[in-house]
Amino acid sequence: MSIKAMDFSLRINPSICFTQNPPKPSSKLRFLTVRCSLPLTSDDAATGLAERPWKVADARLVLEDGSIWKAKSFGVSGTQVGEVVFNTSLTGYQEILTDPSYAGQFVLMTNPHIGNTGVNFDDEESRQCFLAGLVIRSLSITTSNWRCAETLGDYLAERNIMGIYDVDTRAITRRLRQDGSLIGVLSTEQSRSDEELLEMSRSWDIVGIDLISGVTCNAPYEWVDKTKSDWDFNSNGRDQETYRVVAYDFGIKHNILRRLASYGCKITVVPSTWPAAETLKVKPDGVLFSNGPGDPSAVPYAVETVKEILGKVPVFGICMGHQLLGQALGGKTFKMKFGHHGGNHPVCNLRNGRVEISAQNHNYAVDPASLPEGVEVTHVNLNDGSCAGLAYPALNVMSLQYHPEASPGPHDSDCAFREFIELMKSTKQAA
Repeated sequence: MSIKAMDFSLRINPSICFTQNPPKPSSKLRFLTVRCSLPLTSDDAATGLAERPWKVADARLVLEDGSIWKAKSFGVSGTQVGEVVFNTSLTGYQEILTDPSYAGQFVLMTNPHIGNTGVNFDDEESRQCFLAGLVIRSLSITTSNWRCAETLGDYLAERNIMGIYDVDTRAITRRLRQDGSLIGVLSTEQSRSDEELLEMSRSWDIVGIDLISGVTCNAPYEWVDKTKSDWDFNSNGRDQETYRVVAYDFGIKHNILRRLASYGCKITVVPSTWPAAETLKVKPDGVLFSNGPGDPSAVPYAVETVKEILGKVPVFGICMGHQLLGQALGGKTFKMKFGHHGGNHPVCNLRNGRVEISAQNHNYAVDPASLPEGVEVTHVNLNDGSCAGLAYPALNVMSLQYHPEASPGPHDSDCAFREFIELMKSTKQAA
């Protein structure tokens, strides 16, 4: 493979490059040469990393409130229904695309420019994309990332995911904040009328649907990190002792498993319907209840599993796992107006007063007023005061509503994994 250099000349007018105290007007133009390189095959044809133009097609997003949003399509064509939620992360769209917690949802990115880093195969958070579709303001026509394997548009098309761009995402976000999450229909099919699409949006609901059964694994497996922890920032924090953890896959993200493994855990991942008796039979040091999509009240079988395990071994719940623990302990959950989706949510640890910037992705929350005596609210979201963490020391229970593993997002809450290790250690020593 050869490399062909390409020079691009840009003409810059100095008089328009300043917003304050501009220099005296000048008629001279400055020339700036940018040197770019394209990998070429032996016959001087550009390789797959070269940008390819996509076919522009018209699309519509029809919301259940009757609003119709004209857009352009990328990814796969067709018609798809889902719940529209907005995510405030500035980057990390590939991790968002492969987060199973977004099953059944259209993710609207509030950051306007998406696709500029392309995609690679190391940053995927699950085996496939589970979201219903992607809504963005501007689709980058170029990619710039040394790990880039393909463009965002090609990536979505290969995985049968719809995407739209050239739509006013700020206006849609304001509507979602005002009215709450809305059901919508994405369509590129001009044969379908607006009225037909509106009827589709009003006849479908995400509440009460068991979405976990569509994202969980089919059989137990031992976790092996295929990236070989190339990006591990805790290699010096491993314990000498190994802890055996059973992780219930309600839609688990790879980075949760990576973070546990970085602390020396040996992890067996099991399906969401795995019997509690089978889990207890292997005598694990701890059990993790993972994140996952949808309504926790739609999966009573998972709540029963949690109840059977409580008090037997230390448990750690994340996101959906936190909500299931809340129900298993006697509390109630409720659907939020538009949920929390993004990597910039401030959370206060009530035990030490420490504020963490967290990554969050959930539409449901635990009602703290419904919790029985003895269950402690350990964390609160500082934006709206909602419950963000629980503990029940009598049963060796801890949980977080948000994602301590981030990916994407800040690492402020990674210490939660260390806390789980210490909980397993102290329980083991007391046995």
